[in-house]
Amino acid sequence: MGAGKTKRMPRAVREQQMLDAAVSVFGRRGYMAASMDEIAELAGVSKPLVYLYLNSKDDLFSACIGREARALTEAVRAGVRPGLSADGQLWSGLRAFFSHTARHPDAWRMLHLHARTHGERFAAEVAAMRAEIVAFVTQLIAAAARDAHRDPHLPEGEVVGLAEALVGAAESLADWAGATEGVTAKQAAATLMNFAWAGLGDLMTGRPWTPPEEPQPEPEPVPDPAPRAAPSPAPVAQGAG
Repeated sequence: MGAGKTKRMPRAVREQQMLDAAVSVFGRRGYMAASMDEIAELAGVSKPLVYLYLNSKDDLFSACIGREARALTEAVRAGVRPGLSADGQLWSGLRAFFSHTARHPDAWRMLHLHARTHGERFAAEVAAMRAEIVAFVTQLIAAAARDAHRDPHLPEGEVVGLAEALVGAAESLADWAGATEGVTAKQAAATLMNFAWAGLGDLMTGRPWTPPEEPQPEPEPVPDPAPRAAPSPAPVAQGAG
């Protein structure tokens, strides 16, 4: 009876069901501790069917990373509404990011914790996703600077650095929000806005923070030259006087 149900379900639907189960198990247990038996049981299929559809545990993990990475980047892009002010765009993007990671905690743990530490292949896949998000945030910051003052003086390298810092802070905050009971996506986004926008807002309007002047080091005292030894008195000639 179960086999009949499996045959009648379209392959694409069955495969997504397997990926859903795998993301849940990988997110909670990590790659090494995840069991294909547990994934198959959670998906309601046999283990041989999982291998038939997705070839191997590595391929299954890679398919999960690819699907969840695309879902996260699409959620962030869709969340940013054009036409808003610079802070409005950043706020809407952060709300979308934290809402997605809160709704899909297993997927976020798999992407941010397990995929990065299991192997170079999987770390590279997550790095590509992160680079796409950083590039998108870079465009937002650069556009916001142009809108705020017509002749921005933000070097390209500095804009990329700001985007990297903002994305890194969002990732850490998503971990904290997921592990802290009662923290909503809106609260997490507001926390990061309060932390970041106070500085970014000034930067957008041409008022960057500058480090204080470093005091000039005092010149080191020049040591006195070594005192010369007093000359010896000339010997008195014998028989003089």
